[in-house]
Amino acid sequence: MGSSKNLLFSSLLLLITISSPNFSFAQQPFRCNSAGATCNALIDYVSPNATTLSAIRTLFTIKNLRSILGANNLPLSTPRTFPIAAQQTVKIPFPCVCNNGTGISNRRPNYTVVAGDGLYHIAAEVFSGLVTYQEIQAVNNISDPNLIEAGQNLWIPLPCSCDDVDGQRVVHYGHVVAQGSTVEGIAQQYNTSQDTILRLNNLTSSRDLLAGAVLDVPLRTCSSMVNNNSLDYPLLVPNGTYLFTANNCVTCKCDAAVSWMLQCEPSQINSSCPPIRCEGAESFYLGNSTSSGCNRTTCAYAGYNQRILTTVALESTCPVSDNRSSGMSLQGWSYCGFMEPNLADLSLHDEEDGGFILDEDWGIWLRAPNKRFGNREGGKWLRDDNDEVPNTEEGTSENAPAEDFNIRINPMADLAYPPDR
Repeated sequence: MGSSKNLLFSSLLLLITISSPNFSFAQQPFRCNSAGATCNALIDYVSPNATTLSAIRTLFTIKNLRSILGANNLPLSTPRTFPIAAQQTVKIPFPCVCNNGTGISNRRPNYTVVAGDGLYHIAAEVFSGLVTYQEIQAVNNISDPNLIEAGQNLWIPLPCSCDDVDGQRVVHYGHVVAQGSTVEGIAQQYNTSQDTILRLNNLTSSRDLLAGAVLDVPLRTCSSMVNNNSLDYPLLVPNGTYLFTANNCVTCKCDAAVSWMLQCEPSQINSSCPPIRCEGAESFYLGNSTSSGCNRTTCAYAGYNQRILTTVALESTCPVSDNRSSGMSLQGWSYCGFMEPNLADLSLHDEEDGGFILDEDWGIWLRAPNKRFGNREGGKWLRDDNDEVPNTEEGTSENAPAEDFNIRINPMADLAYPPDR
């Protein structure tokens, strides 16, 4: 009898909501052309009722509370019972998988049906319209949307993507559009362009933006020195967030104010973790920095496999004159900047292995399979336009002009190791 009442209630609710003039289908799913790819994604959850972080963690099947804390840049000491007001937005981290040209959450969240539930209620109210009831019906192979039972487990397919955007790895963020928002304002807030947002979301103009829509917003991530053979490669951390990695032995955060370079240090939450030290330095541990003049040396995180990997990173904090800028970006293994004539030249010769290292004699070495860039042998400079500029004799650059250059090498380059002397 109770089952019949539940079925009748669900049918009536579904009929009412479909016939309602306020009912609308969600926008098109996020595009994802990287078939079979998996990644981490974010999405906004606008809580329909007053609740707690712990309840939201359970609703979205998130293993650890600290994952939500990191996604929202909340202190690690934030309690599980931290209150969330009705209509407050919380960023939800979740795994994404791509198939058939779209991306959806990878078998999470899992929702257990309770008495009185209907698919529309679950989609529109419990999960605040992040999905449609038709999408839930499809991924769970439900032939009749009115026939669900209390205790049944449902996979909720949140929209996401793993695609690169304009040649850069990003974290795709499902941003719920607030009333009064503009494409220009959203682009400025999240360090992207209006054209990118319009293109990713199949919008012809900013006038097509609707309040409540889930917008695919690509988030730039901090550059890192993580080895492409690492279990957490690529380690993508968006600005204003942090996460734990290497079996919770390391915490990494991204702050655009710190040159968009990933900042990692021992996490202090796993007592079984070994000391994490840069090789060749007795008391130089992960996250430690030393300064000499306007050069700063840091023991940086480089990934983990059987052990946690570290490497030494050198950053120049010198003021730059004449509107010249220098900077290093290891995300995608690229180096961009101005080379002064008295610093070094970059030469090119073959080498089987590859990577990146800062060499005290001069040195920035960029190495990839079959290519090595360095300053020890004669070679050629490469500029943005790919023109070749001859080096001076014996690989020096005393007479070479400063060149605006942009060298890009294989993004699958191996971890940096010191070049042979």
